[in-house]
Amino acid sequence: MYIALLICLSLVLANVVVGVYAERKVSAFMQDRLGPMEVGKYGLLQVIADLLKLLQKEDIVPALANRKLFLVAPCIIFVAIFAGFAVLPLGPSEYLQGSQAEVGLFYLLAVISIDIIGILMAGWASNNKYSLFGAMRSVAQIVSYEVPLGLTVICVAMISQSLNLQEISLQQGIYTEETNYLFGLKFLDIDVSKVGGFLSWNIVRVPFFFPIYVIFFIATLAECNRAPFDLPEAESELVGGFHTEYSGMRWALVFLSEYGMMLLVSILGAILFWGSWNTPFPNIGFLRLADWTSGEPNTWAGALWGFFWLIAKSYIGVFIQMWIRWTFPRLRVDQLMYLTWKVLTPFAILGIFLSAIWRLLM
Repeated sequence: MYIALLICLSLVLANVVVGVYAERKVSAFMQDRLGPMEVGKYGLLQVIADLLKLLQKEDIVPALANRKLFLVAPCIIFVAIFAGFAVLPLGPSEYLQGSQAEVGLFYLLAVISIDIIGILMAGWASNNKYSLFGAMRSVAQIVSYEVPLGLTVICVAMISQSLNLQEISLQQGIYTEETNYLFGLKFLDIDVSKVGGFLSWNIVRVPFFFPIYVIFFIATLAECNRAPFDLPEAESELVGGFHTEYSGMRWALVFLSEYGMMLLVSILGAILFWGSWNTPFPNIGFLRLADWTSGEPNTWAGALWGFFWLIAKSYIGVFIQMWIRWTFPRLRVDQLMYLTWKVLTPFAILGIFLSAIWRLLM
């Protein structure tokens, strides 16, 4: 578990460097420009230069701000998000399986909600009405979208009959002790438990999970305050939102938390829907692709294979988040609330109803 936590901390810190550089390059490609090019080969050292600049900048606290709350708010946001990584299984091996909490999924949803406190604290403590407006918009958005997010997660828990993320992961590959039928249909009587690969993933063995995942993905965009749901900022106010008054490394800590949250929800989506750390390649006859690209569960080879597949799937999710940011315009507040309460939430409730029927019949 300690190795897993150390890897998670390194992953969160490295992710902000990779994420910032990738976002600049992805946005530049989509807008037909070069992005950072001057500092290092292909601009690879630009992010390092930015970090050095932020380390040297003065940590300014507004004179009329509530100093104690102002200073602690970014730390609360970061700790709440980083604590969510404690229960993530990064591979089949005991070296990378996290805390193995039986209620890990419930813990994850609960602990990342604490960042709401930090966001509201940052806006209020700044003693700036625009920071407070940004914080209120952000909190209203996150609280609202946690409803469809939680409902989609319940759908997976109902099908898997577990809140243990490692157990949910094991069910989606060749290590499962349960019987996985093709597309989850028992009457076909085609056992794919030892075939593995993508045929055992939740997104395949429960066919209606794809629209459920779309709801999950949209809700996670709002949880991350990512465009087109970046309502902490407002075009009419020309300010950055709840973190307007922050500078230097405290400002950087807020964005470290944002990119950490992007990675966290992408890993969670991969675990719940896209086979977690299991290989996408199935065993086909004498071609034991699943066996060759998985390794033994409690060996370093198995750990490295599992970690590779999980991170690869997660960064595809991060890339799609960036793609959407530079493709769609920002929603108005009324459009955002309409989407969550009148579109996503009813369909998520329907998903729970279908999951109950599927579990009973299939």
